[in-house]
Amino acid sequence: MTAALVGSLLLFGCSTAPQQETPPEKETVPPTPESQDFVAGDVRLRPAQFADLPVTRDEDWEQALKAFQVSCTNMQHHSLWREACRNAQGMPQGLARAFFEGNFELWKVSARDSQSGFFIDKGLMTGYFEPILRASRVRHGIYQYPIYGVPDDLITVELDSIHPQLKGLRLRGKLQGRKLVPYDDRKGIASRKDLEKKHVICWADDPVEAFFLQIQGSGRVLLDNGSLLRIGYADQNGHPYRSLGAWLIENAGLTRDEMSMQRIKQWVRDNPQRRQELLNANPNFVFFAERTGYSDDQGPVGAQGVPLTPLASVAVDRRYWKLGVPFVTAASQSMPAMQFVRPVIAQDTGGAIKGVLRFDYFWGLGNEAGNRAGSQKSDVSAWVMVPKGQSPAAVFSQRL
Repeated sequence: MTAALVGSLLLFGCSTAPQQETPPEKETVPPTPESQDFVAGDVRLRPAQFADLPVTRDEDWEQALKAFQVSCTNMQHHSLWREACRNAQGMPQGLARAFFEGNFELWKVSARDSQSGFFIDKGLMTGYFEPILRASRVRHGIYQYPIYGVPDDLITVELDSIHPQLKGLRLRGKLQGRKLVPYDDRKGIASRKDLEKKHVICWADDPVEAFFLQIQGSGRVLLDNGSLLRIGYADQNGHPYRSLGAWLIENAGLTRDEMSMQRIKQWVRDNPQRRQELLNANPNFVFFAERTGYSDDQGPVGAQGVPLTPLASVAVDRRYWKLGVPFVTAASQSMPAMQFVRPVIAQDTGGAIKGVLRFDYFWGLGNEAGNRAGSQKSDVSAWVMVPKGQSPAAVFSQRL
């Protein structure tokens, strides 16, 4: 494959499972130089103390410790995490905060603003959840909307096989003759009847719920025979994620302040004749796989390969952060009112999660979690926890 071909198709292939919105405007302030600051690229870390954190709850530290212990099943043999993971096992109830204070150093996170060049300490936190859908294995009656597995003609190229510095990035497309071309966008996939013959996992009863399943990246499906099916992100078509909220603001007169998942669903109910036009505004399309071997009380599997923990797992931008890294996040918003300070573990990624201070917070399973996730668009501050004895550089992605 030529370098020119790789360059021309990167626009179509370098993304992962999509999530939500773009960050709000941020106020920038000139930085105050500190001799102990750690600066790497667009990230600045400033030493901080646990005692100086905003008020946190003991139960949130306990939940974060559970999430960290789950992450340790995948990373306990890595030198960065070995000691902390060993100390986390068997930690008595009620000592979660003491565990983090005893095993980690705290650093306040700032990101370089692309316009001013100054470092800012405010970012964006959205929310996601695990939805429950109704569907059937067989197409009939109200069950008319396909949830697809990975098509046979989707080709994925690991770009680090061409350039090692592109580790973790992928190129997606399909063959036309001997030429690799971008894969079909959402509109193109919807028009392909051949995919319905062998790649449908199940047929949903609601096209909008099926769409939002792709935004969340995983879900549970209540089949019409009474059984429960778990499905999770398997791959995607490589096209960029586009926000339905942005499309509605531009084309339907809605405002940014009123935008939420619930408001988008209401607009579709009020304007059914424009439903497909709206959905097609996002060319990105997610394919799923059935997930087995997990208990009902375990969350969906995130990008780290471990089940997510409600109220303690976040998706981050892997261009900056390694998975498994603990943070303390302080989120706040006014419409609707929401404010919390919680320790969290980076266990997932998302196509819309781009930036140093960009987080997607996992609320859990079902409608209540969905209502919270769908209405979250919070300002966020963050402190990263670095294992004691390690350089802050150790928690950064190697691509930073």
